[in-house]
Amino acid sequence: MSLSSTALEPVPEHVPPELVRPFPYILGETTTENPYSFVADIHKGPPLFWAERVVNGISGAWVPRRDEDLRNIFMSVEHFSNRGLAPFAELLGETWELVPAMYDPPRQTDYRRLLNPLFTPTKMAELDGKVRHYARELVAGLKDRGECLFMKDFAFEFPIKVFLELMGLPQDKVATFLEWEHGLLHEADLEKIKQATREVNAYLREQCDERRNNPRDDLLTFGVRDAQINGEPFSADELTGFCFNLFIGGLDTVSTNMGLQFRHLAENPDHQQYLRQNPDKIGQGIEELLRAYSPILNRRLCIKDTILHGVTIKKGDMLMVPTFLANRDPEAYDNPEQIRFDRKPRHLTFATGPHLCLGIHLARRELRIAMEEFLNQVPPFRIAPGAVIESYLQGVISPVELPLVW
Repeated sequence: MSLSSTALEPVPEHVPPELVRPFPYILGETTTENPYSFVADIHKGPPLFWAERVVNGISGAWVPRRDEDLRNIFMSVEHFSNRGLAPFAELLGETWELVPAMYDPPRQTDYRRLLNPLFTPTKMAELDGKVRHYARELVAGLKDRGECLFMKDFAFEFPIKVFLELMGLPQDKVATFLEWEHGLLHEADLEKIKQATREVNAYLREQCDERRNNPRDDLLTFGVRDAQINGEPFSADELTGFCFNLFIGGLDTVSTNMGLQFRHLAENPDHQQYLRQNPDKIGQGIEELLRAYSPILNRRLCIKDTILHGVTIKKGDMLMVPTFLANRDPEAYDNPEQIRFDRKPRHLTFATGPHLCLGIHLARRELRIAMEEFLNQVPPFRIAPGAVIESYLQGVISPVELPLVW
């Protein structure tokens, strides 16, 4: 499906009418209800259904809801592909793809073999001092105010600072990156997405050109100078896709998860108090919050006809793969709507299989350190009285803003 399309696409003839079901998670839509309040009702329906407008607000897609099915889809690269599902390049009339996210094995395996050593737990531990410094600095600037707009004042800015450090980019670009991030991931207007894509690409390419003349110890220099597949350096398209993938992956998902998790703590003071009294349990608590509040709607393209629950998914059909449905599957979890910090982590928030999140170890560190510093410095917090929390429903589920008081 081209992003240039504007008309709503009809339901394909091979989709049984009784499997066309409402699904609220649509690009450009928001809700003032808890965005996860719809999940339990979805799990009362069929294990596989067709949702209209779920792809870019225009096209429909199959939606599997069961944990077991999502795991199989993530693993079944012979039936379900990641290629071409983040068509930012298409908006610019270009041909690059996100590296490694939008590739399938065996090429994706080559990319992961190259990039995984950059994101090991040991490598990410080297960033702990900087990550904690940025968290402490931001919290110190707001702790005496008695209130904050959590998304604006902390959740968006903190991971951007870490990302800029990792990429070797100047910290004075925070405001610009915030603007680009919103344009890429929270806009329904294709022209605004296109403009943000163009500006991000121009900046990253400029920085890559600078690294060719002045190499540093950062990820951009790695992409320009060191990255090789089978003895061949990255092509221009591969370098663009590598840098753009880091931009997308390094910013919004961490801030989104923080917003969802801190909303839960603000609305559930008993859970907040438990983590304050047991700071050694913060990491475990974050895993349960990652399960309950996964923000991602992954996509897959069917590349070979397959049958799931007696329904034919045809080659060319799109699937939305919402990990938040799998994570709240009553067949996989006892009382899935209940938050229990003693659960053993097995959620799909970071996906699984070949496309397990490349930055999983950094994301966990950022989330843990942010919560440790906030709970350590800021008194018990709650949602500002009278505030109505609006949430995006796609591309990622996230509070638009989260006003907190203490």
